[in-house]
Amino acid sequence: MPPAGGKVDKSNPTQFGRAMRQLGIEMIPAYSPEARGRSERAFKTHQDRLVKELALAGVAEMEAANRYLRETYLPAFNAEFARPPREEGSAFVARGDAERLDEILCEQHERVVGHDNCVRFRRQVLQIPPDRYRCYYVKATVKVLRYLDGCVAIRHGLRELARYDPRAKLLTENLRTAA
Repeated sequence: MPPAGGKVDKSNPTQFGRAMRQLGIEMIPAYSPEARGRSERAFKTHQDRLVKELALAGVAEMEAANRYLRETYLPAFNAEFARPPREEGSAFVARGDAERLDEILCEQHERVVGHDNCVRFRRQVLQIPPDRYRCYYVKATVKVLRYLDGCVAIRHGLRELARYDPRAKLLTENLRTAA
């Protein structure tokens, strides 16, 4: 991972960068002082302005602050600073099924299977069960996918070898091949 404030390493993306590339979204890093300054000024504007506006409105609790943001602050801010698009139409591009998004919007890590046919991931030891293709995967490079719900899957190419619940218990009924 590049140091904070450093150049983006396009050959070694972060999890977020990998997911954006899989979704076909081009990320444009802000390297110039002008671009970074605009972002920082926008954040500072919100930080300074929001605190004062919450105080003026007498908002002191989180739930009331969230309601104020949704109903008052953001509509007023957008009305003041929003600009019409240069081109007509929507930039929205429909994606495929939700299951495919789950495969993209998860953590993905490469691991090499140990001599015990296990993969180590986040202090857990995940035993790969034998399947109809191979009895063991020793020294094979596999991908470990950690989903938003905490479940973990191990893939070898497009084949899912095993799936585990968040406590590393093997779930055998969910094995499938990626699309």
